[in-house]
Amino acid sequence: MNQLPADDTATAPLSGSERDILLTLFDLGRKIASVIDLDELLPKIPELVGRLIPFDAFAVYFFHAKRDTLSIEYAVGYPDSAKGLSLPSSQGLLGRVFTTRQPVVVGDVSTDPDYVSVVPGMGSTLAVPLIHKAQAIGALNVLSRERDRYSERDVAILRQFAAHVATAVVNARLFERQRQDAEAFETLAEIGRDVAAVLELDALLERIAQLASRLVDYRTFGILLLNENTQELELKVGVKYGRKIGDLPKVRLGEGLVGYAALHREPVLAPDVAKDARYIKVVDDVRSELAVPLLLKERCIGVLDLESPDLDAFSKREVEILTLLASQAAVAIENARLYEEVSANEARLERELGFAKRVQAALLPTELPKRVKGIDVAAAFAPARELGGDFHDLLVPESSTVITAVGDVSGKGVPAALYAVFAGELVRGRTFRRRHLPERSSPAYVLMSINTILHERQLEEYYCTLCYAVFDLKRHTMTMANSGLPYPIRLSGGECAPVVLPGVPLGSFFGVTYDEVSLPLSPGDVFVFCSDGVTEAMNSSGEEYTSERLTDVISQSRDLPARGIADAIFKSVEEHRGGYPPNDDSTVVVVRITQ
Repeated sequence: MNQLPADDTATAPLSGSERDILLTLFDLGRKIASVIDLDELLPKIPELVGRLIPFDAFAVYFFHAKRDTLSIEYAVGYPDSAKGLSLPSSQGLLGRVFTTRQPVVVGDVSTDPDYVSVVPGMGSTLAVPLIHKAQAIGALNVLSRERDRYSERDVAILRQFAAHVATAVVNARLFERQRQDAEAFETLAEIGRDVAAVLELDALLERIAQLASRLVDYRTFGILLLNENTQELELKVGVKYGRKIGDLPKVRLGEGLVGYAALHREPVLAPDVAKDARYIKVVDDVRSELAVPLLLKERCIGVLDLESPDLDAFSKREVEILTLLASQAAVAIENARLYEEVSANEARLERELGFAKRVQAALLPTELPKRVKGIDVAAAFAPARELGGDFHDLLVPESSTVITAVGDVSGKGVPAALYAVFAGELVRGRTFRRRHLPERSSPAYVLMSINTILHERQLEEYYCTLCYAVFDLKRHTMTMANSGLPYPIRLSGGECAPVVLPGVPLGSFFGVTYDEVSLPLSPGDVFVFCSDGVTEAMNSSGEEYTSERLTDVISQSRDLPARGIADAIFKSVEEHRGGYPPNDDSTVVVVRITQ
């Protein structure tokens, strides 16, 4: 067995054959250096070595620092049982080559006590270290069935070639690292897009666990979320060998590796949990662990926990990748939580709005008591949203008196509906005191009184238009006051025209007075009161329905009962919209004098 010093090279002038070998060596060095893919590089090495040195078996060994071993990465002429063989880096013939960084030639392997027989029938061997920047990264080993097959010249040739191989291996590893990093960042981007689209929390957590396996190899993976009330980390998703695991004990903030990562808001990498006093055993056969906090603006909402049965299973690179994944996951989890909270609130509001809609509909009358004779009244209401700001009432304070009130509050939705309820109650209160205060119960006085009260409430952003009409069936008159509602349409005899009576909306200004108009009543007369949601209803082209169309429909429906006229108006408005959503609440009250 010969072990040659680092500077033991031939100094005599080169012969022609040696010059050819040297040129071939340089050529092969260029070829090996041009290969940057490790999977492509490894088969090239024995192919090119064979052009310089004959062998019956050949192997490339790489050093694995975590396991402190030399492992076969590629071999030719070796039995299948030797694939992936690992040897301690400080033992055996190859261990001596690696630790001393010097080549070794053994003319008769049976005489070397350090020789480990892997390929049966071999007689001699030559091994050289793979060295890059003074660091040993592996070894090349050639074997021959012949004894004393390899010379010092073979050593020099293989050693020179190994220098090229070492450089090529490092470059290939750098290329592979860059490729893996590019794939990792591409995967992270894909994961970011993927998890951002999942808004159901349980489905999101399971998806994160699935996607994490594309970035890091693990045995056990868990997502623990922090319960702010109990200050405990609760396992939400646990996966072991690809299968979900059941409930595990909760972890107090600050306890164990997971609790430490959450409390200090920093990753915790434990290459050997047996040597880490913070480790708390939960799962069997765990030898290394990585805990990465889920941070959201410096606030920890949970932890990603990875465990492995291997020592030192996770690298600093995987810490960096998992930290990026945790950042994306934290945002997605918070979004999912907010979505669940909003969804719950929306469901609650939807139930409450549905109930409020039924209450509002129940509070709006649709017909008069049957005891009232000589008049036919119908009402219809359609809110633009769940709740509307329109209101109407049909009141009978006296046996021969019917009062219609149609109001429209500025705005839509819940605020307008609440304002409308208040205004409606003011209308009812001032109507039913007619028996006791008749001098303060005229339409003009009612509007003036309501205006004063609404103005005192100082809700400047809201106002109310209201048309208040008193039908005196004993005296056959209709007396009306208006505070800005679209002019009612009167159909009497052969004429169908608006009753022009302007007025200032209620609640806008203090001390406003209102005018009244009185008209005689005759059998067959029709009065139609509408909110502006009817006349201003728009279609997809932005065209309004207009009071002219309303007048035409009333004229064409003059022989119908009050309900028929109201239905005809709503049908005409819907046809005009053509499926376009309503832009305002719509109310119609139709009064027909029958005798």
